Amino acid sequence: MSNLATLDSAQIETELTRNFLLRYPADAALKIEALTPTEVLPYLTPQSAEVLIPVWNKLVPSIAARYTLLLPQPLATRILSDMPPNNAVRILTQMPPGKRQEQLDLLSPGISQELTQLMSYPEGTAGRLMDTRIPTYRGTMLAGETLDSLRETGMKTVRALFITETDGRILGRVLLQDLALAQPSAHLASLAQPVKATVQPVASQEEIGELFKRFSLLDLPVVDLDGVMLGVIMHTSLLQTMQENSSADIQTMVGVSREERALSAPLFAVKKRMPWLQINLLTAFLAAAVVGIFENTIAQFTALAILLPVVAGQSGNAGAQALAVTMRGLALREITVRHWVRVMFKEVRVGFLNGLSIALTCGIGVYFWSGSIGLVAVISMSMVLAMIAAGFAGAVVPILLVRLGQDPAQSSSIILTTVTDVAGFFSFLGIATLLMRYL
Repeated sequence: MSNLATLDSAQIETELTRNFLLRYPADAALKIEALTPTEVLPYLTPQSAEVLIPVWNKLVPSIAARYTLLLPQPLATRILSDMPPNNAVRILTQMPPGKRQEQLDLLSPGISQELTQLMSYPEGTAGRLMDTRIPTYRGTMLAGETLDSLRETGMKTVRALFITETDGRILGRVLLQDLALAQPSAHLASLAQPVKATVQPVASQEEIGELFKRFSLLDLPVVDLDGVMLGVIMHTSLLQTMQENSSADIQTMVGVSREERALSAPLFAVKKRMPWLQINLLTAFLAAAVVGIFENTIAQFTALAILLPVVAGQSGNAGAQALAVTMRGLALREITVRHWVRVMFKEVRVGFLNGLSIALTCGIGVYFWSGSIGLVAVISMSMVLAMIAAGFAGAVVPILLVRLGQDPAQSSSIILTTVTDVAGFFSFLGIATLLMRYL
């Protein structure tokens, strides 16, 4: 420590503050949280980033974000650059989007990119659904001052307050009704209830929905691996997102734009739908061309035309099942494009086993209908081949779209239908041609 006798009062004050911040960062954080920026900033601005970072790591993220924006810009930039990335992200997410981007733009490109990646979670995960602006509070705070602080935030969607330790880990939650009815001098810790459930930021919508249902929750905290609170998912936000995603996936799978709505302008709807209808027309001609190749075979055995839709329908349904499972795996990050071989072989095996079972049932029905062993053999073998092709296409089509940088839900059913129709028609009519003498 410098010799105090050679320093003026301002330098002594700065030096004492420096030592207090370095030795007792947790206590300093509690003091800062209890005071106003006007009272605190004169003591913080003369300090270096190395002195303030340990304190910033202990501050409630919302308060740390507020003071970061009030500090001289070079000092704020140095703090965000040098502090642990996860802590910097927790502070940045508490800032308004415009201010957050300003801070990121002032960082070095490498650090800015790293923090941006940490703040971007996969689509459909808890990280995308959570509201990071939810403030947290200390258990030592009084009910009266907490209500005053809550009024300043203007958060109208909050139903409960979350109490955290100095390291950000959740200790409990306080219902707003309990807070409003409590004595102003009551501590939040005395009003707190246990948190029933938390979720990781990469959790899927299905997992989140299950927790909301199991515990009858109105809100769900999102925490990192250390149990530090990152944000809160509101029940209403989850429902809205799930409804939007489910309806959008239904539209894109059949070639309709995500942007189209029930009351969209007719010309807009035509513009979005027409390209895929034209593509579907071409694929339909492709399937028809396959049937045309075997025109003479169908002319000789009209029973083949009757059974043709059976093979195509079964393979189409099998392909849709494989497609749905694969798309769900991609959406939940259970698989990536690197798993395509494993997924493909799994669906091919499933198609083979299902094909054997369906072929047995179908063969019995065709025998009682036609009495032809040859026709039974044709439809049984073609059914197995068509189901295998359907499983292969259902697994490969969405993965291929991802590999090409496209939305796996985008018109995948149109492509799948083409593959299953062509495979079903070709296998059925091809085998029938080879076995004509037995029909």
